[in-house]
Amino acid sequence: MQIEENSVVTLHYTLKDDDGRIIDYSNDGTFLYLHGAMNIIPGLENALTGKSAGDELTVKVSPADGYGEKEASRIQEVPKDMFDKSEEIKVGAQFHAQSPDGTDIVVTVTEVKDDVVVIDGNHALAGMELNFDVKVIKVRAATAEEIEHGHVHGPDGHGLEQEKEQKQEH
Repeated sequence: MQIEENSVVTLHYTLKDDDGRIIDYSNDGTFLYLHGAMNIIPGLENALTGKSAGDELTVKVSPADGYGEKEASRIQEVPKDMFDKSEEIKVGAQFHAQSPDGTDIVVTVTEVKDDVVVIDGNHALAGMELNFDVKVIKVRAATAEEIEHGHVHGPDGHGLEQEKEQKQEH
């Protein structure tokens, strides 16, 4: 079966930056997603369309087809007193916040000054070329429930946690 919309795809992947440093990988050996449901970045999903179990490919994804370009408007200075005084604010710390439109986002501290903290609301991989090494392990048709919910379910229904627990028991 070839990968197409509403396919459940199982794959192994390694994601590297342009210098060859590993950013992420399928650490439990596999990664499952529902093709066509926007569960992965568009550049990778497009490259996987039409592939089959056993196919291996290297995919370079531009920022436009990944996490977007870094937007200066998402970087801002906020008063230090907006943060909990019991926690030391450090560069690299991440916090949950709300964007002006009310969407939940993660912001990263990029600089700490005397009275302000510089935060970046861009995705950590925004503006980066992403290099994937992928091996397609399995492709199957999604169930009606998976299609309705927009994500993969485990063998006992909703949630992959059950599937992972079963793998660990054997």
